Amino acid sequence: MSTDPRTLALSLGSVQLLRQLDAFDGRGLQPITEVHVSQAPPGLRTPLGEPVVVLRAADEGVSQLGAVLSYGAVVAPLQRAWLAQAAAHPGRLATRFGQSVSGFAPMEGGVRVDEAGDERFDLAVVAEGGVFAQQASKGLRHSYHQTAWVGQVRREGGTAGEGTAFERFTRQGPVALLPLSPDGRPGHRAALVWCVPDADDPVRDLDDAQRLAVLNTLLPPEAGRLVEITPLKAFPLGLNAQPTLVDGRVVRIGNAAQTLHPVAGQGLNLGLRDAFALVDLLARQPLAEALRRFEWRRGPDRWSMILATDFLARSFTWQAPGLGTLRGLGLAALQAAGPLKSALARQMMFGRR
Repeated sequence: MSTDPRTLALSLGSVQLLRQLDAFDGRGLQPITEVHVSQAPPGLRTPLGEPVVVLRAADEGVSQLGAVLSYGAVVAPLQRAWLAQAAAHPGRLATRFGQSVSGFAPMEGGVRVDEAGDERFDLAVVAEGGVFAQQASKGLRHSYHQTAWVGQVRREGGTAGEGTAFERFTRQGPVALLPLSPDGRPGHRAALVWCVPDADDPVRDLDDAQRLAVLNTLLPPEAGRLVEITPLKAFPLGLNAQPTLVDGRVVRIGNAAQTLHPVAGQGLNLGLRDAFALVDLLARQPLAEALRRFEWRRGPDRWSMILATDFLARSFTWQAPGLGTLRGLGLAALQAAGPLKSALARQMMFGRR
């Protein structure tokens, strides 16, 4: 797991939760100190200013808004912490890595994992959700008919520091750059998420030089110029959400409960908040009451993020004239409204509490 190269964006709240568990070593971490959200040309100049929102950690009184690091750097410390606990309590905790599960069967007062098995458990927590294209329908499913092209780039010049993340709204979809830790070479490394429509994919048939050229026409001047790009991988995008988190003695959290469009980068953070809330309630309540409270406690945070990301993702598929102008006006208005901008930053850092 520790060599898994996938990139994850953690909110500040997620970093704090992992530190509370003593399961976060921070190796390879790149703090996000600023988030720059803007709209690509054809843009507009509004009475409220340019269509851009800039969120800064310093403005919110924190050292960072979040952090970027590899999947393995998140999983490995959690795995070590779990194995240490399992070794300390061999009669209570057990580990079976690499064992697939085909389903669950309800039992009186519990659940059986795999119908053919004979072990009864008080509770089963499903946390592995996979990617949208490989998932069975969870009840609320919608394909955005978009593809996310994912890889890494290097940028040079510009006015933004190495801790700046970019979200750029284009006519075809959002483009995001997440800052990566320095590697000793000139320029700033960044993880790229480039979302485009399936029906008119402008990325698929381009070579690396052409992809760099197109991206440099889309990104804002503050980002400078992209000078390197790795091979990109494509992932279909869609919404796939479970209507409820609890089904008897089976609980779904994270991507197993809701797969979202990456426009807000909140999928993993939702999952970590799910897990923390579940453990907190189980420690203080009888099981049945804890599960009932868990559903209600996680509802506002979960559904506000599902609806917000779904709206943004669908808006890139709408063809009505003037939508880009409205989106730009919204960005400019948010930048001008200090309290609303701060509330957005807090939502991104900690979720809805």
